[in-house]
Amino acid sequence: MILRLAAAIVAIAALVRPSHAEYPERPVTIVVPFVPGGANDIVVRLLSEPLGRALGQSVVVENRGGAGGNIGAAAVARAQPDGYTILMGSTSFAVNPSLYRHASYDPFKDFAPVVDMVFFPCIIAVRRDRPIDSFADLLKAAKAAPGKLNYTTPGNGTLPHLAAELLKIRAGIDIVHVPYAGAGPALQSLLAGTVDIGVLSMSVGQPQVQAGTLKALAVTGRERWPDLPDVPTLAEAGYPEAAAETWQGFFVPAGTPTDAIERLSRETIAILRQPDIREKYRRAGFGVTARGPQELRERLAEEYPKWKAVIEQAGLRAD
Repeated sequence: MILRLAAAIVAIAALVRPSHAEYPERPVTIVVPFVPGGANDIVVRLLSEPLGRALGQSVVVENRGGAGGNIGAAAVARAQPDGYTILMGSTSFAVNPSLYRHASYDPFKDFAPVVDMVFFPCIIAVRRDRPIDSFADLLKAAKAAPGKLNYTTPGNGTLPHLAAELLKIRAGIDIVHVPYAGAGPALQSLLAGTVDIGVLSMSVGQPQVQAGTLKALAVTGRERWPDLPDVPTLAEAGYPEAAAETWQGFFVPAGTPTDAIERLSRETIAILRQPDIREKYRRAGFGVTARGPQELRERLAEEYPKWKAVIEQAGLRAD
């Protein structure tokens, strides 16, 4: 009788046992769709260790650069939707389907938003030894020799690229784009004098400006950046409609369980709201947003048509 009762208890327990253990049960991988050294990489590196502690599992950062972020994004879109593969998405994530003929993913159908993390404007900069000391000087030089000056960015479709193209439209200037496969190589080309102008993320350009190796001519944000208070905005230079800021956020494959998304969102937001973490991001050149899935979904819905219009007007296309 006792044996039969024990067997019945075991059977009932098996029926009511959850179909899966609490997420996560194993290490989580965050895919950065660019080479090391860029803004997306910096955002994840600052977060990975505290996020691993919060989740109780290791967080592995995997750089899968190429095709302006398409390769990494497409890989995550095809990953198992179980919460163990996360995309470090940014403005290029929303831009690429309009820019590339074959982006290999749909940002709305193939992904679920998790958390809107940080934002930053870009810096328009030149080497310290260049005879250009202000944004007005840059415009004058560009208009005096259309097509002669060039500028570098981390790649086609990145926010620095689109910010520059938007400025070209609004200011009526002709400067040539020289894309690189990531922010690190783009910065090195500027420092080496291979290119004339850099349109760089705040996290990449700010340390060089503060070190005196680059001169910042303007920032593309709506307001002056707190750590570069003497650098004017494009609005102050007479082009308020050329303002542009980028953003970073986590996405997971569509179909990922809600409990995994909620856990990732909750833990990430809690970390980003910690004063010491916010300060680390500020020093690295980022403003913290720390908002949930709905806010990231709304941001994506706003950014997609905005930059699609710029791409069409500028006649941009990448293969």
